[in-house]
Amino acid sequence: MSVTKSGQMNALRKMRAGAGLSFESAPVPAIGPTDVLVRVTAASICGTDLHIYGWDRWSQGRIKPPVTLGHEFSGIVESVGEEVTAVKAGDKVSAEMHLNCGHCHQCRLGEAHICQNLRIIGIDRDGAFAELVKIPASNIWKLDPAIPEHYGAILDPLGNAVHTVLAGEIAGKTVLVTGCGPIGLMSIVVAKACGSSTVFATEINPQRRAMARKMGADVVLDPSSGNAAKQILADTSNTGVDVLLEMSGNPTAIQQGFAALRAGGRASLLGIPTESVPLDLVNDVIFKGATVQGIYGRRMYGTWVQMTALLKAGRLNLEPLFGERTSLEKFEDAFKLLRGGLAGKILMYPDGVPH
Repeated sequence: MSVTKSGQMNALRKMRAGAGLSFESAPVPAIGPTDVLVRVTAASICGTDLHIYGWDRWSQGRIKPPVTLGHEFSGIVESVGEEVTAVKAGDKVSAEMHLNCGHCHQCRLGEAHICQNLRIIGIDRDGAFAELVKIPASNIWKLDPAIPEHYGAILDPLGNAVHTVLAGEIAGKTVLVTGCGPIGLMSIVVAKACGSSTVFATEINPQRRAMARKMGADVVLDPSSGNAAKQILADTSNTGVDVLLEMSGNPTAIQQGFAALRAGGRASLLGIPTESVPLDLVNDVIFKGATVQGIYGRRMYGTWVQMTALLKAGRLNLEPLFGERTSLEKFEDAFKLLRGGLAGKILMYPDGVPH
C-alpha cells in the first residue's frame, strides 16, 4: 500500500532521551505551499548521527525527542507545494539540510551557512531516515543526470570537504590532511582533483590509513608511531606544508598539523574538538604569519555549484568510500560497523534495495 495513501511511513527515530534509535511508523509529513515532499531512495549515516545514537553530551543539549534523524540523502520528488515552480514530481534531488533565517546579519552578507538562527533538518526537525522527507523548495538541489544516486546521498559531507579544500589556493600546493574519516578521505580526492601536489595524511586507524592510500594520498602516516610533523618537515625540505586541512578534532592531531604547517601557510579547520586545545599561538600562528580559518558546513550555494561541476567532469572518484548497503530497518548493524571504526559511508535504503 502506498505510504501516501495510508498516511503513515517507516522512519528511524530518536523517541526518547538515552542511547539508541528505533524503527517506527510515523505520519507522512504535510507540506506547505513552498515545500517539497521527497521520496528518499538512499540515505547515508553521518558522524553526527552516531553522536545522537550514543546520546553524548552534545546530543543531550541539542536533540529534542521525538525526531527522525538523517541529513544525507538523495531521492525523487513526490509532490510539491502550490507555490513551487523550480522542481516538479519525478525530479531526482538532494538537499542542503541547513535552514537559514534569511534575515540575520550573516544572511544579509551572503553568509547563510553561518546564519545566527541556523536549524538543521535531521537534527532540529524530522529528517531523511524515512520513506519521505519534507524540504523547503529553496533548499532542494536537483541532481545532474551524470551524478549517480549513491553520490547524491553524500553531497552534504562532500560539500564540507570541497568547502574546506577550496577555502584558499590549492593548485600546486603541498597539503596535510589530519584525520581520515569520510570527510578527510573526500578532501584527499578533492585536493588532488584541484591540482595539489603532494598530499600527506595522518590517521591512527590502520583501516583508514589504507583507505587514504586508495583515495590518492601520497604519504600516509600513523601519528601515534613516531613524530609525524618531523617526517613531514623532512619530506618538504624542512619547509612544511602549504595547506593544513584539519578533519580530526583531535587536540594532538591539531598540534601536529600546526607544527607541520609552513610559515605563511593556510590552516582550514573543520574537525570539532570535544575538549580545549592547547596551541602555541606565538610560534605556530603569529610568528608563522599563518592564515587560520574555521570551516562550517557548505557555502550556500556556491559549494554545491563547485562540487557538482567536479562530479560532472568525472574528477572525483569516491567509489572506495562505499562499503555496506542495507535497509533502513537493519540500521543497528550499520551503526555497529561505523561505531567500530569503519571509514567508509554506509548507505541505507528505506525500501530495502539500491536502485
